[in-house]
Amino acid sequence: MPRSLEAFTVPGIPLIQPGDDIAQLILDGFDKEGGHLEEGDVVVIAQKIVSKAEGRIVDLNTVVPSARAKDVAKECLKDPREVEVILSESSEIVRSAPGILIVLHHCGVILANAGMDRSNVASAPGEENVLLLPTDPDRSSNSIREALCRGSGKSLGVIINDSLGRPWRLGTTGVALGVSGLPALLDLSGERDLFDRELLVSQQAIADELAAAASLLQGQGAEGSPVAVVRGFAAKPGDQEGAAALLRPRDEDLFR
Repeated sequence: MPRSLEAFTVPGIPLIQPGDDIAQLILDGFDKEGGHLEEGDVVVIAQKIVSKAEGRIVDLNTVVPSARAKDVAKECLKDPREVEVILSESSEIVRSAPGILIVLHHCGVILANAGMDRSNVASAPGEENVLLLPTDPDRSSNSIREALCRGSGKSLGVIINDSLGRPWRLGTTGVALGVSGLPALLDLSGERDLFDRELLVSQQAIADELAAAASLLQGQGAEGSPVAVVRGFAAKPGDQEGAAALLRPRDEDLFR
């Protein structure tokens, strides 16, 4: 583990449109400021701009709710069109309450409303646009990382992060939805503590910790800083690469 870390945002990232090249925009941001990526940097990218670049935008006015969506909408007091979108993005309803729908997203993450979001999503007159998660965040992370490594000539890590709520605790925190170029989960089993006792089940969610650090700089509102770099961790590919490594197996889940 490093003794110190540096984290900073990448300036000059414009409002993202479908088809934009995220990696090139990040490299351009460094060029404009006279900076550069360094070996081992971890580039943390807000899910929202990846989703926009991938065209994951749905106009609710084009959505026709199914009978099931209408029934669920009545139970949780939500727009049936939104519920139809949420159901299409998920494989299971985990919990529901008035105004909220907790689901298992197709990518394996449990979160509210399947990650569907209206904030900072532009709509033309007559549109009601919402934004969805990337279809495969790990694949998106890997694609962006490959382009950044080619463009910078450096070996890098990439995390796509989002702010999620947590059971038992208030507020949201940054978590990793997609990971490439570094281990998402570090298994410390077999190592020794300060008193030479063997660690039996200790695991460190490295990607989530880096995602949370970057989230402090990215902000949640109108900050306009969707890309941050964490420097000093020295990212290297690992055995448990990919955010899927962070998902608790269902047979170990005591709360579903």
